[in-house]
Amino acid sequence: MKTPLVAAQILSIYRSSGQRVLLPKRMAPCTPDTKRALQAIQAEVEAAGGRLYLSDLFRSHDMQFQAHLDWKTKKKKAYSPPPGSSLHEAGRAFDLDLGALKVTLETFWEIAASHGVRPIIAAPNPRASEAWHFERRGSHQLVYDYYQAGKASNFTSPYRAMAASTILAIGEPLDLFEGKADAAYVQSALIRLGQEIGNLDGAIGPKSRKGLQGLGVPAGPLADVVAALDDLLQAQFPEEFYDKTPLDARDPFDQTAPAALVA
Repeated sequence: MKTPLVAAQILSIYRSSGQRVLLPKRMAPCTPDTKRALQAIQAEVEAAGGRLYLSDLFRSHDMQFQAHLDWKTKKKKAYSPPPGSSLHEAGRAFDLDLGALKVTLETFWEIAASHGVRPIIAAPNPRASEAWHFERRGSHQLVYDYYQAGKASNFTSPYRAMAASTILAIGEPLDLFEGKADAAYVQSALIRLGQEIGNLDGAIGPKSRKGLQGLGVPAGPLADVVAALDDLLQAQFPEEFYDKTPLDARDPFDQTAPAALVA
């Protein structure tokens, strides 16, 4: 199975009738490991006397396109990349309300890091653009490292390659790989499982086939290859596939967002 999305039940910057509400349903999906990280971070921030309020988490392809368009037309000040370039599109990035934290940004960085969550900026400066943006990269950091090491070169940056990998993993649309998403998913899986296959480009060639052979995945229909790699990924990175929230507390995705949200 592809990496599933589950709902993060966490308070947002939005209000209804003067009260903060949970992050709206359309923004709440995230990967299981991101959800667990958010829960743990929230508990630590609250123990320190602060609050974790989110303004953003998941964005669909269309939501990311609109965010990018809003930036281009200057409706939005902070940069939003085009679709296919953001970990928001995989439920692996979130934006928070820095003012509500009540702990220093340096302290929050330490809390976040202990749960596998990292910032996107280089230093904890609360005045910097994107100081509010954090990511749970999971196994896709391996794709970043692979490109950073010069083992592939078809993306403009290691970050873009990693973002593509995260989006492929959940089965969301990715314009770059239209019509060849399954093949690109296979290549992403191979890289995350330690194989060197050249570029992640959606073309299964000799290097990709050698990588499959190295993992003991037999040649066959693409669907069978995907299923075999899914099994290996789940064994290697189980935290990315399984939501361990107790059944009686599991998010049902039935939250109805208020008609009018006020940030």
